[in-house]
Amino acid sequence: MDGALWMYVLLALTTAPPLVPNAALIASAGALAEAGELSLGLVLLVVAVSALAGDAAVYGIGRLAGGRVVRWLTRTSRREAVLAWTSGRFRTHGVPFVVGVRFLPSGRLVGGLTAAVVRFGSGRYLLGAGLAEIVWASYSVALGYWGGSALGGTWSALLVGLGVSLLVAGVAQLASRAGRAEPPSGGLSPAAHPDGPAGG
Repeated sequence: MDGALWMYVLLALTTAPPLVPNAALIASAGALAEAGELSLGLVLLVVAVSALAGDAAVYGIGRLAGGRVVRWLTRTSRREAVLAWTSGRFRTHGVPFVVGVRFLPSGRLVGGLTAAVVRFGSGRYLLGAGLAEIVWASYSVALGYWGGSALGGTWSALLVGLGVSLLVAGVAQLASRAGRAEPPSGGLSPAAHPDGPAGG
């Protein structure tokens, strides 16, 4: 398997699951596309479709394991507050909130699971998630395409992207253990039972 194909494979594998920091790898792919070593269209397609596939998987897990997901999401008062806040906005704002929640910290995971357990329609969820991932993929790849410098070949870009992504992952883990931000509040208390009312 040559270097370019490995890059596409790694883009897919690191983009599909939530909470995997791969911004440096995506920017590296954008820079290589600008240098003509990768296809810009294929980079965008792989990143956006992989992210949407990951969102669909999170939503599917939420629907299949609804009760266990609710217990996990309400295990602490902070998580319960986040669930209440997110649930309320799914019901109030619908698809626009699906787009917006993707850009919040842990938004892909919490948003997808919450949409599933409150029975927000799968078609509407995937529409919003798809729009969000197109926007996210476009600007993430553009960071490398227009702002990145030439990295001297696919393999060096691959190594740099992986190295920085691993560094970011390590820093994120340390930060999450050191302390977490306070949850959103505001008195929202929508039903979070997996058999609760549909989101429409």
